[in-house]
Amino acid sequence: MTGGKGDSMIIVETADPAAPGPRALLEASHALMESLFPPEDNHYLLIDDLKKPNIHFFAARAGSETLGTGALAAKDGYGEIKSMFTAKSARGQGVAAALIRQIEDTARELGLPTLKLETGNRLHAAHRLYERQGFTLCGPFGAYIANESSLFMEKSLCD
Repeated sequence: MTGGKGDSMIIVETADPAAPGPRALLEASHALMESLFPPEDNHYLLIDDLKKPNIHFFAARAGSETLGTGALAAKDGYGEIKSMFTAKSARGQGVAAALIRQIEDTARELGLPTLKLETGNRLHAAHRLYERQGFTLCGPFGAYIANESSLFMEKSLCD
């Protein structure tokens, strides 16, 4: 895929969430979530949690610059998108869409019929991104409970 800095190719690959590039983006994401939402409504995964066996963590990069992160949490009967974040300098360049395609491909390889996600109600650009990628609103799932800060979305992967 082209895009990103100049006309560099955006590469999406399995990554270590503790590596410097991904860690910096995850820390920026966590700080943003903490500034926007009450603690009880922040559902991000800590870096160590992103290393668990059911988590498939990806980073998008152009050259050596990490542009975005995203993860698939394989659950019983569905996959959950976690840790989606794009560097401010790379927004609007297809980074998040490339990460979602990789997450979808991985979920399909694992035989998961549905992708679900929780996102903050104030993250309007994220809502538009997920809608463009075919996600629709749904109710809470898994251990989530309805609250004023969260939106829940899903997408069927059955063609």
